[in-house]
Amino acid sequence: MIKQYTFDKLGKANHGWLQSSHHFSFAYYYNVDRMGFGTLRVVNDDWVAPGTGFPTHPHKNMEIISFIRSGAITHKDSAGNEGITPAGEVQVMSAGTGIAHSEYNLTKDPLTFYQIWIEPNEYNIKPRWESKRFAEKSENGDLALLVSGYPEDQDKALYINQFARIYGGKVEQGSEFEIQVEHQAYVLASDGQFEVSDEQDSIVMNKGDGAEVTMQKTIKFKALTDSEIIVIDAPEK
Repeated sequence: MIKQYTFDKLGKANHGWLQSSHHFSFAYYYNVDRMGFGTLRVVNDDWVAPGTGFPTHPHKNMEIISFIRSGAITHKDSAGNEGITPAGEVQVMSAGTGIAHSEYNLTKDPLTFYQIWIEPNEYNIKPRWESKRFAEKSENGDLALLVSGYPEDQDKALYINQFARIYGGKVEQGSEFEIQVEHQAYVLASDGQFEVSDEQDSIVMNKGDGAEVTMQKTIKFKALTDSEIIVIDAPEK
C-alpha cells in the first residue's frame, strides 16, 4: 500500500532565514494525523540562508540524520565534535544521554537538506557524531545504503541505534530498480520525477513529495527524469 503526500500539502514554516516543509508534526506545525511514521518521528525539508543557522540547542535519546542536498552545514557540539558536511555527504548524531549542538550555513550559498529523526532502540547511550561521503551515483544504477543499525552493514554505512536502513542517491532517467524493505518505508523525492510501485499501487512522485509504503517487502522504482531519491526503512514501533 502506498500513500502519497504531495509537497504542497506538507506543513510549512517561513522564518525568513529558514524555510521548512514538515512531513510530520514539528515545532509550530501540528497535525494530529501526522505525528510520525512508526519510529520515524521527523522529516524536515529545510532551506537555510547563507550566514545563518541553528544556534546551540539540546537533544536527548534521538537518532538525527542530515542528508545534505546542496551547500554545506557546519556542525559543533558539546561532546567536542566539529565538522563541515557538504552536499554529497550524510551526517548522523546519536543524542543519547544528551548533547547540545549548533548547525550553521557559513557559506555564501543557500543550504538545503533533509533533517531526519528516528527513535532509538537503546536509550541513554553515549552521544556520538560522524559524517561520511558516498558516491553520487551507485555503480548498479540503484540507491546506495547510507545509514544502518544492522551490524552487518557497519563497514559500508553510517551507524544508528535502531534497526533501520536509509538508502539514497541520484539516478539517471530510465533507471529501474528495487529496494527490499524490512519494516515499512518512507520515500522522499529529493529531486526529479519517478514512479514508485508495489504489488497493489503505483504513483508518480515529484520533487518535494513524500510517500508511505506499508505491507510490502519490495518497492519498485523507475526514474522518469534524472532524480534524487531517499528511502527510509524503519520499524513500526
